[in-house]
Amino acid sequence: MTNLSTRDTLLQHAASVPLNEMDVSDFDLHEHNATAPYFERLRHQDPVHYLADSPYGPFWSITKYDDIKAVHADNRRFSSEGSIHLEDRPEDYKIEMFLAMDEPRHGELRRAVFPAVSPKSLGGFEDIIRARAITILDSLPVGETFNWVERVSVEFTTQMLATLFNFPFEDRAKLTRWSDAAMSQEMPDEQRLQEFTECYTCFAELWKQRSEEEPSFDMISMLAHSDVTKDMVNNPMELLGNILLLIVGGNDTTRNSISGGVLALNEFPKEYQKLRENLDVIPNMVSEIIRWQTPFAYTRRTALEDVELGGKLIKKGDKVAAWYASGNRDETVFPEPEKLIVDRPNARDQISFGFGVHHCMGSRFAEMQLRILWEEIMQRFEFIEVVGEAQRVRSNIVRGYSQLPVRLHPPK
Repeated sequence: MTNLSTRDTLLQHAASVPLNEMDVSDFDLHEHNATAPYFERLRHQDPVHYLADSPYGPFWSITKYDDIKAVHADNRRFSSEGSIHLEDRPEDYKIEMFLAMDEPRHGELRRAVFPAVSPKSLGGFEDIIRARAITILDSLPVGETFNWVERVSVEFTTQMLATLFNFPFEDRAKLTRWSDAAMSQEMPDEQRLQEFTECYTCFAELWKQRSEEEPSFDMISMLAHSDVTKDMVNNPMELLGNILLLIVGGNDTTRNSISGGVLALNEFPKEYQKLRENLDVIPNMVSEIIRWQTPFAYTRRTALEDVELGGKLIKKGDKVAAWYASGNRDETVFPEPEKLIVDRPNARDQISFGFGVHHCMGSRFAEMQLRILWEEIMQRFEFIEVVGEAQRVRSNIVRGYSQLPVRLHPPK
C-alpha cells in the first residue's frame, strides 16, 4: 500500500532538487505516483533536460508534447534500434523486436501482423469481446471487496490475447506471466531467462503447427505464412522478441487502462456522474482514460547524429527518453491535465500510443475493448467504489497496478 509520508516527501522534493540532479526515471517517483510535479517543473524550466549521472548512464528527458512528437516523427535522426528501455541489458538477454527496429525491417514485420488488428478486421471481434466482458462482469461478487486488477483487468486482457494468438485457452495465464517478465525491471536475469525460454519453446511449437496448417486469422498463423516472417522461427531471439512485443502490446495498455479508469472516476466523481447521465460519452472517455493513465511512461530513442532540440545539442549516440507521461499532462495542449474529463474535446490527441511510424498498431483494438467493457459495466453497476489504496507496480516504464480493491454497487 502506498506510503503517504514517502509520497509527501517526494512531492516536496520536486520543488527543491537542483535541475541538473532531477531524475524522472527514479523508481520511487513512479511507484508512489509522484511524477507530476517533477514533469511539470521540467516542462516549464528545462523541457529538453540532460541528466549526466543516472543508473542508466547519461540521458535526455523530452517532456513537452510537441517535442515528443518531433522526436518520434524524426526516425532518420532518432533511432529505435536496439532498445526502447533506458537500461542496456546484457548481450545474452537482448531480444529483437520490431518496435526496437528502424526501417525497413520494422515496417516489414509490422505489416505481416497488422491485418489481425486493422480497422477492417475489428468488426469481427466485437461479438467475442462483448461475450467475454459479459461473462467476466456477471461472475463478480456484488457488495463484496475484491481485487479489480486480478478479476477484471488481467482476466479480460488475457482472454483477448489468447484469442488473437489462438493460444490454448486453459494456459492463457502464461501470457500474462511472460508479459510481466518482459517488462519487469526487478526480476532477476536468471528467472527472466527461464520465462523467456518457456515462452520461446511454446510459441516455436505453435509456429510449427500453424505453418503446417492452412493459413488462419490469428497472429501466429499470419507470421508463419508470411514471406517476410516465415523464417523468423530460425532466429530464436527475433521470434521471442516479436512474440513478447505482441504480448506486451496486447496486454499492458488495455489492462492498466481498465484499472486506471476505475481509479480516475473515483477521484473525479462529477465525471462519473456525467458518464451515468450520458453513456454516449464512452468512446471519448476511453481516449481520455488512456491519456490520464498513460500505460507506458516513455520510450527511448538513440540519436544517430548531433541534433538541436529546444536550444539544446543532443549528441550522436546519446540516449533520449520521450516521456509520454509528461506529454499527456502538457497544460498547453490539455487544460487541467491532472483531471479526468470524460468529454474532453481533444482527448484523442493523447500520445499514449506513440507517434509516427511506431504508432501502436493495435490502438484501435485496445480502444474497442475498453469501449465494450465500459458499455457492459454501465449496464450492470451504478458505482465501482474503490475501497482501499491502489498498489502500483514498481517500474519507471509501465504505469500499472497490482492491486485495486473495489466494491460493486448495483443500479438503484
